Amino acid sequence: MTLLEIPAYIAIGALAGVLAGLLGVGGGAVIVPALIVVFAEAQLSGDWIPHLAVGTSLTTIIGTGAASTLAHQRRGSVRWDIVLKMAPGIVAGAWLGAAIVSYIPDLWLKRLFAVFLGTLGIKMLLSGQPAGARGAALPGSMKLTATGGGIGLLSALVGIGGGTMTVPFLSSHGIDMRQAVGTSAACGLPIAVAGAIGFAIAGWGQLDLPPLSSGFIYWPAVVIILIASIPAAPLGARLAHSLPITILKRTFGVLLILVAAHLGLS
Repeated sequence: MTLLEIPAYIAIGALAGVLAGLLGVGGGAVIVPALIVVFAEAQLSGDWIPHLAVGTSLTTIIGTGAASTLAHQRRGSVRWDIVLKMAPGIVAGAWLGAAIVSYIPDLWLKRLFAVFLGTLGIKMLLSGQPAGARGAALPGSMKLTATGGGIGLLSALVGIGGGTMTVPFLSSHGIDMRQAVGTSAACGLPIAVAGAIGFAIAGWGQLDLPPLSSGFIYWPAVVIILIASIPAAPLGARLAHSLPITILKRTFGVLLILVAAHLGLS
């Protein structure tokens, strides 16, 4: 491990933790592109860097998401009835995404993530719906499960906890914004667990992976990121209950667009 990696992982973890608590995202939108850059600079794995970044990101989201969920649960902002309906689809979708990811070339995966981030960034930047605004009625159990499947699939492919899709989905269906954030954090846990296991299996035995890896999971990065992200997540949750969410969503949207542009041009 180089001297560059340790402070980089700490910074990545702290930012991801705050965002996890603040916006209900797992932090993958920050972790994945940052790890791609750090792994490339450290020359960890030439052909598998995007896959390694995604698998590592999903593993860190388990710890960060758990800390964020606990912080939101203490404030009564997790809708467990919604989580339980979406969870079966989320797990199935995440497993499918992890199963097919090793067949996707690294350049395609990077471009897919760039398009995904850019689209979500524009959506968040233009979103002006206030917390608790009226929207369409929340779908029934089957549709919630199917929606969870789509979120789980795409989340596993690009290494995120799904919050950038779950939060807009819930808020557009009349769920209070703070409940949407807390519920999204809880929904990210099954995505992360299923996805991480799948990426470990998908990368098992692949050549050109760094030491201390389990498939597409690089454990030194996981440990250091979690050391920084777990204590930062409750801070983000406190901020979510005191700062204007609309402004924060738009700021995060700008960040997503900038990251997407960097990945798309790299």
